[in-house]
Amino acid sequence: MYSKCGRDKGRTFIVIDFDEEFIYLADGDLRKLEKPKKKKLKHVQIVNKVDLGIKEKLEKGYILDADLRKAIKAFNL
Repeated sequence: MYSKCGRDKGRTFIVIDFDEEFIYLADGDLRKLEKPKKKKLKHVQIVNKVDLGIKEKLEKGYILDADLRKAIKAFNL
């Protein structure tokens, strides 16, 4: 996901959680897993790419900020 609005405009994030109205984003750098960014769907650009390693770790419930940084770095190359 890319942020379309706000101070974090243009930054790449990974969706950590979601509900009916909001999604919760983290990048492991400015937005850690402990305090994800809450955004409305209309304020993000959706990218149809799933990192299977991150998905698996999220399902298990064991993921580190370093994992997010590594996945985002690989995506942006």
